[in-house]
Amino acid sequence: MVKEQQRATQGFVATLTQVRNHPSWVLLELTWRWLFGIPAVAIVYVQASKVFASVPWRATNIEALTVNQLLTDPMKASATIADFAAIVLPGLLHIASWLAPVMLVAWAIVSGAGRTLVLRRMDATLQPRIGTMIALQLLRILPLAALCIVWFFGVQALGRWTIVNPIANGGDPIIMGYVGGVIVLTLGLFVVSALIGWIFSLAPLLSVLNGTGVGGSISQSIRTGGLRSGLIEINLVLGIVKIALMILAVVFSACPLPFQTELTDQFLFYWNCAVAVWYFIASDFFHVARLAGYLQLIRPQTTE
Repeated sequence: MVKEQQRATQGFVATLTQVRNHPSWVLLELTWRWLFGIPAVAIVYVQASKVFASVPWRATNIEALTVNQLLTDPMKASATIADFAAIVLPGLLHIASWLAPVMLVAWAIVSGAGRTLVLRRMDATLQPRIGTMIALQLLRILPLAALCIVWFFGVQALGRWTIVNPIANGGDPIIMGYVGGVIVLTLGLFVVSALIGWIFSLAPLLSVLNGTGVGGSISQSIRTGGLRSGLIEINLVLGIVKIALMILAVVFSACPLPFQTELTDQFLFYWNCAVAVWYFIASDFFHVARLAGYLQLIRPQTTE
């Protein structure tokens, strides 16, 4: 067990510096993620295009919807979005019913192999267990997918309680209640994800450190004793960092808007693509930092 307890994030600046000084770690992470991500986006685009080509979605006038209309006339804008969703959602859900499981399995395979390469680059003494890593990566996806489903249906329920039902009863929609509810639901699920996500992030590390299988790695991950608070702390801090990166990406993408009358749509498209690439690179950097932080935190325990 750990002899001396300290806050997990005390030395995290040093961990970030270590990751920065080893750019090959981040490069490997980017490589395996983009080897999966680029073809996945292309496949989703092709399948979604087929759905859009088969339904009269332009009849909803969704293309004329502007940010200004969302702010000044949210009810009309919401009706336009609802009409659009009613037309395209059935086809998209049909595709998702078979494409999503295929994508999840493909992600588990690619991420299992890719994460093994990253860990071996960090420490060549680690034991590669690609099969176990793939299974653990798949298990890690399942709770995240469950939380996304809970969020989706939770937002729908909030919409019924605060907007649909009041209007049906002749009253006014409770817009602030809806917005506040979505914020609380999102933050609540974020906390839940941080409280349980470390188990599935740590298990792959334990499998390559100790040579354990799927069940043994999960069991050891749960029984980390005094390290649990530190693991949750790292998970929460890096989750907040990811939210900050998202906010920065939104801010950067909005920077050209005051000059949109002088800029072309092509420039705005490439600008947003550049912002997206920056976000993914920064996000992957902190993914690697999480791995390095977990590895440094768990090693003293495994060497006792």
